[in-house]
Amino acid sequence: MEPFALTAAETLSALRLIDLALAEDLGTTGDRTTLALIPPDSVATAAFVARTPGVIAGLAVAKFVLAAVSRDLRLDCTVADGAKVDAKTTVATVTGPQAAILVAERTALNFLQRLSGIATQSRRFVDAVAGLPVKVLDTRKTTPGWRLLEKYAVRAGGAANHRIGLYDAILIKDNHIAGVGGDVRIAVERARGYPGNAGLPVEIEVDSLVQLDHVLPTKPEIVLLDNMSLDALREAVRRRNAASPGTLLEASGGVNLSTIRGIAETGVDRVSVGALTHSVAALDIALDFLP
Repeated sequence: MEPFALTAAETLSALRLIDLALAEDLGTTGDRTTLALIPPDSVATAAFVARTPGVIAGLAVAKFVLAAVSRDLRLDCTVADGAKVDAKTTVATVTGPQAAILVAERTALNFLQRLSGIATQSRRFVDAVAGLPVKVLDTRKTTPGWRLLEKYAVRAGGAANHRIGLYDAILIKDNHIAGVGGDVRIAVERARGYPGNAGLPVEIEVDSLVQLDHVLPTKPEIVLLDNMSLDALREAVRRRNAASPGTLLEASGGVNLSTIRGIAETGVDRVSVGALTHSVAALDIALDFLP
C-alpha cells in the first residue's frame, strides 16, 4: 500500500459518504441550473487550485466523486496526498463533459477542502515538535460518519492515528474509573480479565500523580496524563521511569500549537490532540475552468 493510499475500509466509507452527498445535492431533479444552461455535448477542462498554502489530502475521494457523476470524467493529479503546496498550485485537473464537472464540483471540493484542512493542521502540529522523540496522535473528536476519512487525512499530514473507535482498543477514562468505585487498579484488572480484550494493550487515563502511583504497579501499556501541568508531566515521566519503564506516557487535554512543544519536551512519548480534527478550517481550494 502506498503511504497515503486509502484502505479498503476508508474506500468503502468514502463511497457511502459520496452517495449521501450527491443525493442531498441533486435531490430528485438534478442540477437545474446546469441542465438549463450547459449543452450535453460541451467538453471542458478545469483545475483544482490551492488558493492558500497547505497539505493536500482527499484526491482519491475527489476522483470517486467524479466517477460517481460521470464515467467520462478524467482526473489527472499533479501532486499526491501528503504533498505540501504553495498558494496558486494546481493539484489536479479534470477533463470531460462540462455539465458533469459542474454537477460534481461542490461535492468534490467539500471532500478535498475538508480533508486537506485536516492534513494541513496535522502537519503544523508535527512540525511544532520536530526533532523530538514524540508521536502526535488524533482522537475520536471527528465529524460523525467521516471518522475514517478524517483519520486518513491526519496520516497524510504526518501525524498518527489513535484508536479508530470503541471497538478496537481499550482506553479506561475517568467515567469508567468512577464506575468501578474510583479504583484505577481494579479498572485495569477488569479490562485485562475480560475475554474479549485478549491481546489488546490497556491504556488508562489519570489526572493526578497520586492516581499515576496507584496504576503504575499494574504495568499498563499506556497511561494518558489528562490536563497536567508541565511540572507534573516531568514528574510523571520520572516516576514512570522508576516504576514501569515499559509504560508509554501520553499527554492530552487543551493541547494547541503554542503548548505542544513544551509538553513534548517533558519526555512524554505521545501527545493526543483533538484539534487535529474537531475545529479545523477547510483549506481554500477552488475549481477554475481553463480556456
